[in-house]
Amino acid sequence: MTHIPGDLVIGSIVDPGGVPRAKAVPASRAAAFATAGMGASPSWNTFCVDDQIAFTGRFSVVGDLRLRIDLAELRELGGGTMWAPATLCAQTGEPDPACTRTALRRAVDRLSADGLTALVGHEVEFTLVDAAAPSHWSAYGLGALRAQQPFLDALLARARAAQISIAQVHAEYGVNQFEISLVPLDPVRAADELILMRLVISQAARDVGLAASFSPLPTASGAGNGAHQHLSLARDGSPQFSRGRGPHGLTDDGGHAIAGLLAALPGLMALLAGSVLSQARMRPGMWSGAFRCWGLENREAAVRLCAATRGNPDGASVEIKPVDPSANPYSASAVLLEAARFGIDGGLPLPPETSLHPGEAEGIDRLPVGIPAQLELLRASPVAATALGADILEAFVAVRTLEHETFGDREVTDVCERLRFAWSL
Repeated sequence: MTHIPGDLVIGSIVDPGGVPRAKAVPASRAAAFATAGMGASPSWNTFCVDDQIAFTGRFSVVGDLRLRIDLAELRELGGGTMWAPATLCAQTGEPDPACTRTALRRAVDRLSADGLTALVGHEVEFTLVDAAAPSHWSAYGLGALRAQQPFLDALLARARAAQISIAQVHAEYGVNQFEISLVPLDPVRAADELILMRLVISQAARDVGLAASFSPLPTASGAGNGAHQHLSLARDGSPQFSRGRGPHGLTDDGGHAIAGLLAALPGLMALLAGSVLSQARMRPGMWSGAFRCWGLENREAAVRLCAATRGNPDGASVEIKPVDPSANPYSASAVLLEAARFGIDGGLPLPPETSLHPGEAEGIDRLPVGIPAQLELLRASPVAATALGADILEAFVAVRTLEHETFGDREVTDVCERLRFAWSL
């Protein structure tokens, strides 16, 4: 039996509201956690952000599932605690149809069958709470960064122990807001690492007497937190967002992929930015990609092209801006990969580039806001149906519907207060 260092092993999945849910065992039980798994009610799939349960015919108090950890991805959290991502399985051992990590793996496999590979780089935005705000906060400022040096020291030390590769960290636009960029990885590994990074951030904040909020809108009047995804595609090792004859070096398939993303985005918003607080974040001026368009380095466009230049060592990618921390990263990545594949398979034409602020351009649509409207579009999305299947979609619709019924008529200030730490770990 493999020796597992430490005392405690945690395994986690992510529910439809974007909240990680976990079981833990003594380290001596890690092998059983990986093979037999630990029990979970089917209702885990319909937990809401405020811990209500959106029961459905498929997801009720009847039945039992298993969380099975991936020992190959076991990471150290410090203090004798280890963590690993888990797959949601049936008692017979095979992945359950409601497992979003499995859905992402299948999306990667469909790309592979078409001769394509993908890398995903996640961004993590968060706001430190109960921090003594500096007398003047400068967005991206050196002083703002240095003011939280003890936190950053704790963060980097824990990240090294957990073997997380951080590309950059900076002080963001909002007061006590920071952003961390993770290096691009295989989509499943990237989603695993995103959850691990959020866990490390939360622990590092506690180390210095603070708390980290991953809420899409921590305060009604402040900056929102995004969770933008960078996506790159290659065919037989050749990048598809560079070295081509299209605009800014796009290949034909790269242009088709962007077209697929733009065509699918309205039907995916309930998955990418579908919480009640996401609706307030998705507006112009928030750099949230509120407009359905694409453009080179256009931070108000839903799809921002980052070209292959000397200043971009990871190569060309597209950044999907609307994604926020309320999204389940496995399902979000799955539908985005499927949207790109949909565009390539269908040969969708690349729309004209938006080279100025989308709000000043003619004919640019806003992405849909409002949970009922987003859910109606989700139900009709062929991309979501292919990527996730009926079980996962049933869970998402039930959760978002109950969230809207609970919070939809409340003042945004009250909802910000109630849910500020709902996505914290």
